[in-house]
Amino acid sequence: MTETTISFASLLKVRRGAVDLIDVPEFGFAVVTGTGAPGGGEFTDALQALYAISYGAHFLARKQYGEAPRVMPLEALWCVDDPDQQDILAAVARGQASMADTDRDRWRWQAMIMQPDPIDWGLVEAALTRARDNKASAALERLRYIRWAEGRCAQLLHVGPYAAEGPSIARLHQAITAAGGRPRGPYHEIYLGDPRRSAPEKLRTILRQPVELADA
Repeated sequence: MTETTISFASLLKVRRGAVDLIDVPEFGFAVVTGTGAPGGGEFTDALQALYAISYGAHFLARKQYGEAPRVMPLEALWCVDDPDQQDILAAVARGQASMADTDRDRWRWQAMIMQPDPIDWGLVEAALTRARDNKASAALERLRYIRWAEGRCAQLLHVGPYAAEGPSIARLHQAITAAGGRPRGPYHEIYLGDPRRSAPEKLRTILRQPVELADA
């Protein structure tokens, strides 16, 4: 694995087919947590709330400062609580199963969009107020702003359908093991492509796994 320190400018510059070891510093995020399959009603509502707030905060930042950072891609943390589902995910990491073998309705997730400086809680809160005036939404009521440093992670770029991520996930975990590490915390995906506009074989997704290394 190649080791790099991640900055805001380089966050989305991930090499295809190579596993990089990175140190992710603190950033601000708008987040909504929930359960169930991606594409389900709860997840869809969360995405609508996140994009509404992110574009609203972008507009308010531009109005206040004269410029604003771009609206960042959707991200999500994924995990399961059930031991049998955890066993299946462990098999996926070993290349012995696929994500299709899991029960997607039992997944837990935290959907989120990074809010780069100068966007802060004040701007996110103002965007929330504007959004609530336009639409009542349970996801808006669950939306929070957090500051989070993910720390040391391994990641690679997967190109292709989400359902075909299994071999890429296995490659990621093989590199972690080869480096003398082990997974730490929820599995993380960053969605660089839009499935509504891109052909499945052209979708680009950063697969990231926080790690603990023996020398850390």
